[in-house]
Amino acid sequence: MKLLVWSDLDKAEREAGLARPEAQTDASVTQAVEEILSDVRARGDVALREFTEKFDAVELEALEVSPEELTAALDALPADERAALETAKANIEAFHEKQRPQSYRVETMPGVVCQRIPKPLQSVGLYVPGGTAPLVSTVLMLAVPAMMAGVRERVMVSPPGPDGRINSKVLAA
Repeated sequence: MKLLVWSDLDKAEREAGLARPEAQTDASVTQAVEEILSDVRARGDVALREFTEKFDAVELEALEVSPEELTAALDALPADERAALETAKANIEAFHEKQRPQSYRVETMPGVVCQRIPKPLQSVGLYVPGGTAPLVSTVLMLAVPAMMAGVRERVMVSPPGPDGRINSKVLAA
């Protein structure tokens, strides 16, 4: 990572530091992703297990985390970390409460009524990256707004660690 000290930069260096990187349009990456998606559509869980073994070097016994594992992860969380999660969740809820869409009805002219009735998606997929650090904030920032929006089915996916398990702090979140 390149470190930029703002006060040491001239105007051009500051602009360059704030510039967004060019979009990556490597056709070979796009093709590889399309092939993976096609294979998963065709072969389902068998393909998922094979790709997990190939990319994560883990042979999975199960693709789902049991309710007992979720409860155990939350119960094992130290009290201060659990309190931090609860505070973060409350803060996210307070912020997103202000964004909650409201229904309204307008009679634009006599006999002509227009309405807006927001309805949640039926289901959403939530991807939480794995790797060297548990991204519990990602769990909260995706799951809490989905719950508040009334999405009934929320499915979280995350790559397993070397032990074949999802990070326990991510599960607790």
